Amino acid sequence: MRAVVFERYGEPAEVREVPDPVPAPHGVVVRVEATGLCRSDWHGWMGHDPDIALPHVPGHELAGVVEAVGAGVGGWRAGDRVTVPFVCACGSCPSCAAGDQQVCERQTQPGFTHWGSFAEFVALDRADVNLVAMPEEMSFGTAASLGCRFATAYRAVVQQGRVAAGEWVAVHGCGGVGLSAVMIAVASGARVVAVDVSPGALELARKFGAVECVNAATTDDTAAAVRELTGGGAQLSLDALGSPVTCAASVNGLRRRGRHVQVGLLPSDTGSTPVPMARVVALELQLLGSHGMAAHTYPPMLELVGAGILRPDLLVTSTIPLTESPAALAKMGKAPGAGVTVIEPWR
Repeated sequence: MRAVVFERYGEPAEVREVPDPVPAPHGVVVRVEATGLCRSDWHGWMGHDPDIALPHVPGHELAGVVEAVGAGVGGWRAGDRVTVPFVCACGSCPSCAAGDQQVCERQTQPGFTHWGSFAEFVALDRADVNLVAMPEEMSFGTAASLGCRFATAYRAVVQQGRVAAGEWVAVHGCGGVGLSAVMIAVASGARVVAVDVSPGALELARKFGAVECVNAATTDDTAAAVRELTGGGAQLSLDALGSPVTCAASVNGLRRRGRHVQVGLLPSDTGSTPVPMARVVALELQLLGSHGMAAHTYPPMLELVGAGILRPDLLVTSTIPLTESPAALAKMGKAPGAGVTVIEPWR
């Protein structure tokens, strides 16, 4: 099969022929029809996840058709149209038993713990626990955007953030996950302030319902701007980018007893990130993390998509062939881009 492979962190990847994967007894092999290009893939390519074994094939947001099925799989067969969360759970640890597969203690992640979906085929573990059936009317490109960014945003806003109608929600960083969060918060009846350095990203945020936008490239103190626009601060704020600056701005832009949700990854040489804890204590703020979404919790989100209330298809702003993926991956560090870029490996 053809796949995007890199031999060293941060050095150019290339498309080459590699052996086809085979399914584990509990797993499947999926023919990849579409896969998203995500900033998390860039983090892996840069070496921010030191557990990635080289050479490596990135890619973790995917949708496709089951090609081969392991002998121990009961619920799926060749030809099924599927997508999958980026966290593949074991299904048997205490976290999984509690329904929290997104923080499984023995999780695997395509594109990180093993070769991923920037390829014509990808192997996925524990299929009966992790696969999600695609609605027949949903395109592969739309389904690919669900596995990481849209599902992550849905859990961050609805399940972790507990958004309520009428609340102010600030979204710091309007790439794929941030724009997803804007759309989901608006659909929940919230008023959204979008913060980004890109006028194009802010334009998309306004298109998806943000009532206020803050250009971080021309605003000295984005947290102060959010507090002013919301009359005292947001009730819920998300760092959808992942940087010390956006994390602190998200916390500082909250009103009393507000909720901060950290969605973007925060790589650090020291393993920690400064947080304005004095404000957290004084205002009784809540700090929450959000790490994907378990497969069994997809149905309510899919119902909203099927009803047209949520439109993840509108977030797909670019579709590229596999041959353009290495260059697009390298650009993610400096210019993550507005919206979601989808790779169609068979093009």
